[in-house]
Amino acid sequence: MEYRQLIGSGLKVPALSFGTGTFGGKGDLFSSWGQTEADEATRLVDICLEAGLNMFDTADVYSAGRAEEVLGQAIKGRRDAVIISTKATFRLGDGPNDVGSSRHHIIRSVEKALKRLGTDYIDLFQLHGFDAMTPVEETLVTLDQLVRDGKIRYIGCSNFSGWHLMKSLSVSDRLGISRYVCHQVYYSLIGRDYEYELMPLALDQKVGAMVWSPLGWGRLTGKIRRNSPRPKTGRLTSKASQEAGPQVADEVLFEVVDVLDQLANETGKTVPQIALNWVLQRPTVSNVIIGARNEEQLRQNLGALDWQLTNEQTKRLDAVSQTLPSYPYWHQLGFEERNPSPVIRQTK
Repeated sequence: MEYRQLIGSGLKVPALSFGTGTFGGKGDLFSSWGQTEADEATRLVDICLEAGLNMFDTADVYSAGRAEEVLGQAIKGRRDAVIISTKATFRLGDGPNDVGSSRHHIIRSVEKALKRLGTDYIDLFQLHGFDAMTPVEETLVTLDQLVRDGKIRYIGCSNFSGWHLMKSLSVSDRLGISRYVCHQVYYSLIGRDYEYELMPLALDQKVGAMVWSPLGWGRLTGKIRRNSPRPKTGRLTSKASQEAGPQVADEVLFEVVDVLDQLANETGKTVPQIALNWVLQRPTVSNVIIGARNEEQLRQNLGALDWQLTNEQTKRLDAVSQTLPSYPYWHQLGFEERNPSPVIRQTK
């Protein structure tokens, strides 16, 4: 397993982590992702650890806390061998304070997560989204105190816009308190918006990217192709899941999959392995979160490591997946002499 520095911190993390959205299976959204319970989860954790993948990502809203509980059961007795990442901010309860990034909600969320996970500390705690109703200072001072108390070790955020992240980092710097060391973002061959502002910001401010849904919300598994029936299982079979995830036009998807199929024939790798490998080569990417409903899917995703696409193959994927960005990013492309794009990892 390749380990990478979580940019902006001293922590090394595996290039791949395991996402537990498939654990628990409660509710219309998460039941379509998977319904893995403790026994199967323990087996998946075993496989991960055998491969050197020791980081597990979860969140309080995954199956209304059940995913954290199942993960806690699966790692019982081997807490020191794993890195746990969890998240909070989204609504989890009917009360007026059961949502957001207030001092009240963050502290309660951390205390409840610790109980569900069966641990006394969280390695990486992330805000699941930006709360514009709470002063940034209140949020960051609270997180810093939790770090000082030893309940969490590193802090991060997820789904922030550029100004959300930059304002937060500037407040941390001004107050001399803990900084976000990672940004958990959506990034895939069919969703490249991360590149236009958040990636340059991450390079400048030294914030590592943890990538969620690198297979485009289940569209790059190799099961969806032009003129083929849609699969009868998976997250895209649920209306709730379809509406909750990132959208993409069918023709854009099919053109990308056509090239992925070509590269699969050239390399002997599978479509999802190639799609994951492309993400792993991108600038700022410290970690890519993979999910799996079963052992077969997990082992296939682990096959995205220990090899690399060539520069020529990467350029073909870049070209077919490139779309016109929104303003001002399309305008900035004409001034690349002084506003260069991030440098992609070079291979043979």
